[in-house]
Amino acid sequence: MITTPRDHRLIDGRAVQSRILAEVRAAVDVAQATRPLGRLVSIVIGGSPEIGVYIRNQERGAGKAGIPFEQQDWPADISQEECKRRIVALNDDAGVLGIILQRPVPPHIHVRSLQSAIHPLKDVEGMNPASIGNIVYSDVALAPCTAAASVELIRETGLELKGLEVVMIGHSEIVGKPAAFLLMAEGATVTVCHHMTRSVAMHSRRADVVVVAVGKPHLIGPDMIKPGAAVIDIGINQVTDADGTVRIVGDVDTDAVREVAGWITPVPGGVGPVTVAILMRNALVAHQRQTAAGWLGG
Repeated sequence: MITTPRDHRLIDGRAVQSRILAEVRAAVDVAQATRPLGRLVSIVIGGSPEIGVYIRNQERGAGKAGIPFEQQDWPADISQEECKRRIVALNDDAGVLGIILQRPVPPHIHVRSLQSAIHPLKDVEGMNPASIGNIVYSDVALAPCTAAASVELIRETGLELKGLEVVMIGHSEIVGKPAAFLLMAEGATVTVCHHMTRSVAMHSRRADVVVVAVGKPHLIGPDMIKPGAAVIDIGINQVTDADGTVRIVGDVDTDAVREVAGWITPVPGGVGPVTVAILMRNALVAHQRQTAAGWLGG
């Protein structure tokens, strides 16, 4: 049997996920002796086909980590006030370890308001404004999962984060900005590029690491990357080929850029699996903080 050798430039997100989940599982087994673990509650409002994939991945990750997982489906016509009431009830439930608010939500629902309603000690996604604000003060234990996953994947390269020149392309509140602050907390020098940046390529070509989270298929080509640099592709885009085939691709032209880069994350199989693992690690941190605070409810 002939096997194709693995390209050492591709960072295997699934392998990183397996390692983190094994670490979390071992810690969970120890933590259970101090205080029983509650359940992760995944909230789906209205539902949409793309949410199902994320929930299945999270449920599998929770199973591997030994963390109970429950899905709650709320009706599409539920009011903002009723959503908040239910979230407050989950905050007060000692059997709930953490709350996951799946997105997208119906147009009449204000996501940020609901994220603010989730108690910081149960905010396993790291999306409460208080959790994001803590990053400014280098309290990174409950950071937004995708942003933290990008940092974890940079560590996987073996590069020293202190003094590293990083260019973050994209400045969203849930990925780009938190990732920049997380990297600064590690001692990296970070430049953040966005749609008003005059020449993104001018910045990205000098970077040791380029992190991309924009949502534009194959935005980043080989001419934008310094030889030997690490490229972390957070983008997830659905494209349809001329023959009708539907594919998931990132913000980076992976096949072209991998010929220049020292390391690159594939899409799929890169940041996504690690994001799920970070969610479970955050759940463990939430349990530890709830236990330390003697906190059993709201």
